[in-house]
Amino acid sequence: MKVFTHALSSFISSICNYFAIRNYSLEPHPIESSRRPLTKCYPNAKLCPMTSLALSLVLLASVAHSSWNFLMKRSEDNEVFIWGLLVAASVLLAPLGVVLAWQNPIESIGWWFITATIVLHTLYFGLLGRSYTEGDLSLVYPIARGMGPMLVPILAVVFLGETIATSAITGIIIIVAGVYTVSWWGSFRRLARHPLDLFRNPGTRYAVLTGFTIAAYTIIDKGGVGHVQPFLYMYMMTLGSAIGLFPYVLAKRRLGRIRHELRNNSVAILVAGGLTFLAYGLVLTAFSLSRVSYVAPAREVGIVVTVLIGTLVLKEPFGAGRLLGSVMIVAGLLLIALSP
Repeated sequence: MKVFTHALSSFISSICNYFAIRNYSLEPHPIESSRRPLTKCYPNAKLCPMTSLALSLVLLASVAHSSWNFLMKRSEDNEVFIWGLLVAASVLLAPLGVVLAWQNPIESIGWWFITATIVLHTLYFGLLGRSYTEGDLSLVYPIARGMGPMLVPILAVVFLGETIATSAITGIIIIVAGVYTVSWWGSFRRLARHPLDLFRNPGTRYAVLTGFTIAAYTIIDKGGVGHVQPFLYMYMMTLGSAIGLFPYVLAKRRLGRIRHELRNNSVAILVAGGLTFLAYGLVLTAFSLSRVSYVAPAREVGIVVTVLIGTLVLKEPFGAGRLLGSVMIVAGLLLIALSP
């Protein structure tokens, strides 16, 4: 009981310190300085620029993320597919999880971060699947993905004490604008005249909740990788989310429908499971190398990859909106990458 109480108080203390301490100087953040570094630059990670390694990890993660989303969009039942890929990753990568846990024992406070991210990711996967089920992809995707880069930098400054260079702020704004340009080109006039029409669509409301969840777990995960090895943290989150999402999927879908989806898309689910683990595992590693307020918006370069997949694989038209939005996202990424 004493161990449980100590671990809980340490977790709460860590969260409260993140929320309370503000440090806008060039000195390392007190909380960051007290942690066991995962890499040589990690103690100053909040103040490190977007290094070439962090940028490379984000770019590779974007390709993996876009690829598993592409596979999910082609599935018959998005919600069952998401649960299936989580189960697949948990089973296939169990040996890796065991080895990482053996080599990197998780401290008590780390388990609280893992528990928090499991709860948030279970909500995320459930809301994401429901968003795609209830709403049009062209409306849902930019809202869900666009809210993250808008909210995370604000939360990182307020709660984590991160500093953001003016050029990076400009890059973040350009990326967010590019996200909406890709998806809403040709609809801006209609949306400007009737903005509330968005929220009459249940899929849009789920997408807004998904966006808030993305921002919340991103901030938690930035703290989590300070206490748990990134890929071990990712494995525990994947396993916990698979378990947590099962009652929801079972309640929404009968066993027959679950078996049908798993049988008809078994290969795609296995591939998507591996890609999901790789994608966010790389992002978590990037969190330990650079500021979360830089990494989170930079992840949206995956939308450019998605546009390319749609054009080259699905033979979708590469119109002016997609071209302009893609250029904006890449330009914003470059500004963040070059920011101090």
